[in-house]
Amino acid sequence: MQVFIMVAGVFTGAHVWQETAERLVAAGSAAHAVPLTGIDPSRPATSGHVGLETHIEDVIAAIDAVDATSGPEIVLVGHDYGIHPVLGAADRRAERVARVVYLDCGMPQNGVPALAAVPDQALRAQLTERAEAGEREGVLAPPGLDEWGRWGSTAGVGEAELKRLTALAAPQPLGTLFQPLRLTGAVAAVPVTGVLCARNGAGIDQVQRLVDFGDPALAVLTEPQVTFFELPTGHWPMLSCPDTLADVLQRAAAGEGRRLRPAGDRASAPAHLRPFPLDVPELPRDHRGHVDLYVPDGDGPRPAVIFVHGGPVPAGARPRPREWPALVGYARLAAAEGMVGVTLDHRLHDVADYDRAAADVAAAVELVRADPRVDSDRIALWFFSGGGLLTTDWLARPPAWLRCLAASYPVLAPLPAWGMAGSRFHPARAVDQAGPLPVVLLRAGREAPEIAATVDAFVSAAKGCAARLELVDVPNGHHGFETIDPPEETRPALQRAMRSVVAHLTG
Repeated sequence: MQVFIMVAGVFTGAHVWQETAERLVAAGSAAHAVPLTGIDPSRPATSGHVGLETHIEDVIAAIDAVDATSGPEIVLVGHDYGIHPVLGAADRRAERVARVVYLDCGMPQNGVPALAAVPDQALRAQLTERAEAGEREGVLAPPGLDEWGRWGSTAGVGEAELKRLTALAAPQPLGTLFQPLRLTGAVAAVPVTGVLCARNGAGIDQVQRLVDFGDPALAVLTEPQVTFFELPTGHWPMLSCPDTLADVLQRAAAGEGRRLRPAGDRASAPAHLRPFPLDVPELPRDHRGHVDLYVPDGDGPRPAVIFVHGGPVPAGARPRPREWPALVGYARLAAAEGMVGVTLDHRLHDVADYDRAAADVAAAVELVRADPRVDSDRIALWFFSGGGLLTTDWLARPPAWLRCLAASYPVLAPLPAWGMAGSRFHPARAVDQAGPLPVVLLRAGREAPEIAATVDAFVSAAKGCAARLELVDVPNGHHGFETIDPPEETRPALQRAMRSVVAHLTG
């Protein structure tokens, strides 16, 4: 028999698991939601300090309470913050645990506190200052009814459930966030399943793309004992879809789920390294700092199209983004139209890096404009994927020399899990300041829903102001359509978009 031991995230007690536990029990399993000391009303703190170690002991007690003689398979489920005490307990009782389920959470590392996983960047910075000041006591007040979005997407959670979540929320002891997680390494032998909530900002395909970039820290996700499931809901699936979650947990316990392809797997080239779908001239690149220029033959100066890659991309990814076949293909396509095509690298290695990535892009633009082969008064910027947030500054304050802005399958508002609610990088809010700047938007018809929602918000905002928006649809296109969809689906859209950008530069 399987025994599911479930641990909730910040501010929440065992009550959030009630419906999921009922489904698991009805299916023949045992289910136990761990009440965490100092958070759950049934387990008040009896001493002054409550830290991560306190909660690890709570989970260990739940494991030890399971009768080992009957041979049950213990499956630990950690949601959000709950994965930290789950891993701490699994590391000390590895021989008792059959599987650890990461439910819409990060990958905690030895020596790193749960503070690092607080999604809201501004709040995390404030808490970091308190931690560095040596503060160990105190609590973090729970969110109000309209504030849960700072901790994850509430998509799928009904009004009644959200009100109940708020009414039963408890302050989070700061020690649980500030105390580092200590692991011996024993937990590494325990099989793992990740359950991703796509409406919170990440699905399995996005994780596969990150693995494909070759980040060594993510190689563990491709091991045979690691599986994945994806739920089309927000951050609280135990409230939004308890039936589906219970089914997924049972399948995870049985070892089911999707497995990721290792980076460098020769059976299938990763999407970012597949060839560009259009025939373009084999122009050499002219390397200048973090910028590569593709300059057509003939006299200049010429207008330039600067292609800005998406992300986040791990710092050690090779080849570098400016060398990816698709971006090089775009730059050479621009050169075939008589423009200077430009690719560049920027330091968007994490969702907290948008400020420095924006500075990198601005520096690259000035470097290109200073080149004597470039007409500095005729520049277009073309953004991709997660780089779409970097359009914000150019939309809000478009300089006279910026003749066009284009974007392919862009993210046009921060995703819920990115913790950027107060960030300036919000194109859907900036487009009303773009004035007559032409915007060419290539829209993927089969975009991930969480990204498509940001595009829809941008389009609605653009239609409500003076923005000159041109939509170029790829009806059957997916995110990154140039290299993953059939060429006949993508070529017409790429050619139309490039013609539009060139017309704005030369008209």
